[in-house]
Amino acid sequence: MIRHIVFFSARRKEDVEAVRKGLLALAKIPHSCIFEVSLNTKVDPLSDAIDVVVYAEFEDDAALAAYKAHPLYAETTSQVKPLRELRYSADVVAT
Repeated sequence: MIRHIVFFSARRKEDVEAVRKGLLALAKIPHSCIFEVSLNTKVDPLSDAIDVVVYAEFEDDAALAAYKAHPLYAETTSQVKPLRELRYSADVVAT
């Protein structure tokens, strides 16, 4: 199982919701077992730079690769990229 976690910050505060809504489109891609897009609660003052978190689980590397190769992934990236400042991604093998 691969856990795919991506952190985003918006360039402007007023774009946070547009980033979140744009990323929700990725849920239509069929290769994930779990797919969530959430706003950061910013309870921890050291994590206030992050606005939106994508969390997904994939059965294996092939499913993650198929997700990233899907046309909707490229379309969503082109819509969200101009609105974001930071993007940090991690793919972790679940133990």
